[in-house]
Amino acid sequence: WIGILTLYLVHRGKLDCPGGVLLSSYLIVLIILLAVIIGTVSAIVCVSMKGTICNPGPRKSMSKLLYLRLALFLPEMVWASLGAAWIEDGVQCDRTVGNGIIATVAVSWITVASTAVIIVIVFDPLGGKMAPYPPAGPHHLDSHESSQLLNGLKTAATSVWETRIKFLCCCIGKDDRTRVAFSSTAELFSTYFSDTDLVPSDIAAGLALLHQQQDNIRNNQEPDQVVSHSPESSQEADLDAELENCHHYMQFAAAAYGWPLYIYRNPFTGLCRIGGDCCRSRTTDYDLVGGDQLTCHFGSILQTTGLQYRDFIHVSFHDKVYELPFLVALDHRKESVVVAVRGTMSLQDILTDLSAESEPLDLECEVQDCWAHKGISQAARYVYRRLINDGILSQAFSIAPEYRLVIVGHSLGAGAAALLTIMLRNPYPQVRCYAFSPPRGLLSKSLCEYSKTFIVSLVLGKDVIPRLSVTNLEDLKRRILRVIAHCNKPKYKILLRGCWYELFGGHPEDLPTELDGGDLTQPLLGERSLLAHGSPAYSFSSDSPLESPSKFSCYPAARY
Repeated sequence: WIGILTLYLVHRGKLDCPGGVLLSSYLIVLIILLAVIIGTVSAIVCVSMKGTICNPGPRKSMSKLLYLRLALFLPEMVWASLGAAWIEDGVQCDRTVGNGIIATVAVSWITVASTAVIIVIVFDPLGGKMAPYPPAGPHHLDSHESSQLLNGLKTAATSVWETRIKFLCCCIGKDDRTRVAFSSTAELFSTYFSDTDLVPSDIAAGLALLHQQQDNIRNNQEPDQVVSHSPESSQEADLDAELENCHHYMQFAAAAYGWPLYIYRNPFTGLCRIGGDCCRSRTTDYDLVGGDQLTCHFGSILQTTGLQYRDFIHVSFHDKVYELPFLVALDHRKESVVVAVRGTMSLQDILTDLSAESEPLDLECEVQDCWAHKGISQAARYVYRRLINDGILSQAFSIAPEYRLVIVGHSLGAGAAALLTIMLRNPYPQVRCYAFSPPRGLLSKSLCEYSKTFIVSLVLGKDVIPRLSVTNLEDLKRRILRVIAHCNKPKYKILLRGCWYELFGGHPEDLPTELDGGDLTQPLLGERSLLAHGSPAYSFSSDSPLESPSKFSCYPAARY
């Protein structure tokens, strides 16, 4: 608005060109229109600063302002269209004025388009409520009618999330596996957010408060008593050996990512080291490993592992939903056949991660209740089929029959490697797995116990992935609801204070905590305003659909 006003005031004397009167009128109307929009947005900002997250009463006029702002998009689009048509006819006035008009039209369309995209992604047509129950409660509805209503709303919520995910992942194809992943991911998100009425800024405010609350509790706690415990010599030797193995095999897990991770780890010299391989034409060396589109990838793999071309049995960077890249190599130093599975590095991998419901595993072992993360188990099955049906492992052991099988991976690849190890346990009893930062919600409890003898997991510090599971996210959601309900500050103050605290530190806010009033089994009054009526969390029961052990796996792989 300031730019257009300045353009008009400074250059209005140069608008005596052909069509200058029309151009002058265009700028005047655009200045007035933008002034009205700025006034509306300013009113929205002022109203949104009133009240608290749990007390929306002072913001009751917000809906009218939002509808007014939405209505102003119509003249804004019309005026932007007129400006585009005028530009199409050619700018015959002063060049500065013409460039200013072109920039104005471009910015107008960018604003309209970006707002439309945000509305498609963020807007919830269901209003964040699971069911419009009457004041008397859901028990006044007929059970069949209530069931139909709930099922209809769940289907609608899943459909909304599926539309959002398809929009965000529009460039990854539409095969059957992708459609299944879209549906699975949409069901996860719709189930997770079905019993709350939170917007993204509420979640951000809750995370900021929760961080300060945890720091406040930590600062006020007495230091834990330090108990020194020296392991026995045999245990210490075993630990040292495993750590040395982890250090060695981590290079294979890193190599599976190809050239992007190599360049990231070697920003100044990486490109020079693998540049020759990137430009080199395809040779028989590449055909021997069965790879496709290797080029820079193969060069980075050789640099990371220190192996030779002839040491690789197979390298694949085929990447689709439920299908992960992997490599198979002969490690002569440790006398092992190494299978390394790549972790998350694409939208397809993210969809694999988010297909988080459990599915049964058909294993030839005596373990009961064999359940695992659906997306990761599908990816492990894909690698298993390639290794067995394509004869890749048979080829490797025909070259080195005395070697043992070792499977490694990082992040998503660590989860796939762990499940692949369990699948290969019967034909290869000596198989060993080293999983670096595997996801937590991977296995059922029985499979977790079974895997402790042959899978080793390594977690570094406060890495979030080994702590990430649907049940932990459900617990995080409840903690966010609780800390928001305790706070009586406006959201903008929470967010400003949270940003300052994250950037510059300082003393955490002295907030009430769950420890102050004993164990609260029922949600607070303010907390109820954030929960959808009739949802399991509304009564703070433990029957949340996300906490069903048969629906979502809760345990990580192996021992740490």
